[in-house]
Amino acid sequence: MKDKNSAAFFAHKKRKERLLDATEVRLLILRILATRAAHGYEIIKAIEELSRGEYTPSPSLIYPNLTLLEEMGYVTAGNEASNKKNHWITAEGEAFLQQQQTQLQSVIDRMQSLAVLANNRSQPEIQRAIHNMRTALNTRLADENISQQALYAIIDVLDDAAKKIERS
Repeated sequence: MKDKNSAAFFAHKKRKERLLDATEVRLLILRILATRAAHGYEIIKAIEELSRGEYTPSPSLIYPNLTLLEEMGYVTAGNEASNKKNHWITAEGEAFLQQQQTQLQSVIDRMQSLAVLANNRSQPEIQRAIHNMRTALNTRLADENISQQALYAIIDVLDDAAKKIERS
């Protein structure tokens, strides 16, 4: 694996580990709130849109960070008529966001890298090829009598394919 910022590093959004740490999430929240007031669900959707659906932060990541940002004085909140808690960035939040532009840009670059990944992976030819590989692999690995030699051959083919893709 090359560097952690490469698109190849990021798996599908259902993976277990987090793509963003809490500090990075707070920066994205502030960036969104710098453009408009929003409630938690709208923030989640805005982050999801930034990655073209490849990453959706969980409410358990967004809401505690919104609360922390309020406590830090970077965000203020109030209820709408619909009882949704809307959030706005404060002057202190804008100043903090301005100081963190380099880190924010790094996070945005990763989100955009995911968007490129989503676009390229959605190509019909790529989807077909991935499906064919998965089907062939699953069919072959479902054989309970598969030999160790056959397993090694499969591993070699997969490693060779990965190497060719990396170098293409």
